[in-house]
Amino acid sequence: METIWQGLAEAGRLVLTLDPELVEVSLRSLQVTLSATLIASAIGLPLGAWLALNRFRSRRLVIAGMNALMGLPPVVVGLVVYLLLSRSGPLGVLGLLFTVPAMVTAQVIIITPIIASITHQALRDIWADCHDLLLSLNTTRRQRLAVLLWEGRRSLLTAGLAGFGRAIGEVGAIMIVGGNIDNATRVLTTAIALETGKGNFALALGLGLVLIALAVGVNLAVHMVSRTERSSRW
Repeated sequence: METIWQGLAEAGRLVLTLDPELVEVSLRSLQVTLSATLIASAIGLPLGAWLALNRFRSRRLVIAGMNALMGLPPVVVGLVVYLLLSRSGPLGVLGLLFTVPAMVTAQVIIITPIIASITHQALRDIWADCHDLLLSLNTTRRQRLAVLLWEGRRSLLTAGLAGFGRAIGEVGAIMIVGGNIDNATRVLTTAIALETGKGNFALALGLGLVLIALAVGVNLAVHMVSRTERSSRW
């Protein structure tokens, strides 16, 4: 219990004093996670919508594979990205290992299947409800897609937030491809792992509380801006 109160006190001190290291690490965490979420959404949302609209022979196999990738082990993703970006790897010439872009890449691979799967499930149900109506109106494929995206906008927002929540708490892949380098690639999750390993549990707990506050704050901000909780007529 004493450690918990020490962590709370340390977190409060860091936040109130706007500790430069905490601000830097927090901003980098947001930079990496928001960038990965935007890129993964740009890939996953259209992919999920396309799977909801189209029928082809191997569709069930593709959907099953996408759902299976939702549980992709982050450390395996980190290892694969590491091998690709290492000096002996095919992309080693780019020199991206132990940089922010490498961390973003790992997170994109981890959360894209999550966003795509949630999008597909949400839009599939909407498509089942409005399929006959849209076909009777002789709409084009692009118009059908636009209707699906608009009608499912709240579900798409939920998909994006699910990806964000998964990414901001990631530590395994980030540690492997980022290296937890001070003033370069250290983020909140890797800082927590470092302080825990050093036995500095109070600071680690304080950083954890800051991480939770950031995750909750971003979610609340998105909901407030999008007004997803507006009262219904009923």
